[in-house]
Amino acid sequence: MRLVNLLAALPLMAALDCAATPFWGAKYSAPADTPIEVLQPGEFIWEGELEPQGPVVVVVSLPEQMAYVYRNGVRIGVATASTGKPGHGTPTGVFTILNKDKDHHSKTYGNAPMPYSERLTVDGVALHAGGLPGYPSSHGCVHLPSAFARLLFGITHRGTTVVIAGESTAPRSVVHPAVLTPVDAATGAPESEHALGLLEDFRWEPEASPEGPLTLVASAADRRLIVLRDGVEIGRARIKVDNANVPLGTHAYTVLAGSNSGHPRWSAVGLPGHAAESRDSHDENAVERLHMPKDMSRRLYPLLEPGTTLLLTDAPILEHSTGPTLAVMRSGLPEGESAGAAVNTGNRRSPAPIESVRIN
Repeated sequence: MRLVNLLAALPLMAALDCAATPFWGAKYSAPADTPIEVLQPGEFIWEGELEPQGPVVVVVSLPEQMAYVYRNGVRIGVATASTGKPGHGTPTGVFTILNKDKDHHSKTYGNAPMPYSERLTVDGVALHAGGLPGYPSSHGCVHLPSAFARLLFGITHRGTTVVIAGESTAPRSVVHPAVLTPVDAATGAPESEHALGLLEDFRWEPEASPEGPLTLVASAADRRLIVLRDGVEIGRARIKVDNANVPLGTHAYTVLAGSNSGHPRWSAVGLPGHAAESRDSHDENAVERLHMPKDMSRRLYPLLEPGTTLLLTDAPILEHSTGPTLAVMRSGLPEGESAGAAVNTGNRRSPAPIESVRIN
């Protein structure tokens, strides 16, 4: 009898659970020709049919309190957002989606509903549907209109790139980065330094992580390119930087789908206002000034596929770096790993999973 009563109560319990989850913002997209600047809190524009395929990049502008969605370099959506309030700021940088939960409830905040949650950091910062008062009001997450969050949830995946920046910046198409092409024989490989060993120009251990999203992090200060797959370092190389006295800036590059030339096409997003970066306009072709050993590029090139992200920065990324930090890439940890693990820098032990790469 008790089982029968419980089964009879299940529809009511499900209805109560649905009723307990608020719906934030507009139910439908504003007309496509609506000027972005007139969108009111909770409103959004969605044009997913403009570019039906290709990797997705999400750009969140903190000053504007807006979120932009690009698929294969084409903007398909924009929404009003609400980010972290004073004392609970939303971190800036380049992140990848760690996991997704359509019906997430927060253990930290009294089981509060966070529908269509897409987690960016190990400590819980996420994109999700939430309150939209027209100003920063969250505890660090990025709140989006419910209908928009649902649409975004449907086209992203673990490893999708999310850029959170101090101002708005749209992706721009760039040619194939020279850092991924062999160093000219006349130039030679970069001079050896101690971190990789006196006789090592690169290290390549793809077996450390056979599958998962690929992320490349290049530092002009350290003259290093680090290759991560599913958050595990699988390789690193010395890189040569042309005109090293001229800042490169902080940029995220994402491989786009489709190419007629046989080389991947990339879109570039600049992150204004960060470490060691020039105050001048962004040079999306800055990556052309980087070069790596040809044997490394031969190994890396076949792994490049739509959605691969390259993060370029002037600042150091090696573990000896000190000073204030900006998160540039975060990835999940296997169960039991310490959240404080960092990139292995220069010894010969096996690559380890990392929680984040941080730059000055």
